[in-house]
Amino acid sequence: MIDIDAVCRLVGSLEARELERWISERWVLPENTGGTVVFHEVDIARVRLIVEMRRDFAINDEAMPVVLRLLDQLYAARRRLRAITTALDDLPTDLRAAVLKRLEDEGSE
Repeated sequence: MIDIDAVCRLVGSLEARELERWISERWVLPENTGGTVVFHEVDIARVRLIVEMRRDFAINDEAMPVVLRLLDQLYAARRRLRAITTALDDLPTDLRAAVLKRLEDEGSE
């Protein structure tokens, strides 16, 4: 867990004032413990993603919330799909085959 200044040093080319704005915009949601903002690895990864999207894709402040929301939805869908895959793996072979066949049939329509 690290603080705002450490994140800025770690990521580079990011000022604390800008990161604080991202927090107030809720683009990044670090933990707030007793008035101290603390970043976990997932928060740092999101900060890096925002920096890259702004730099490499020129995503502006108006579009960023939309892009982040879409990415969050995509990540949530991937987590659900992983859970479904795990549940399928736990099914008896004949039931798993029936479910997979149904999914294949649905996909061909």
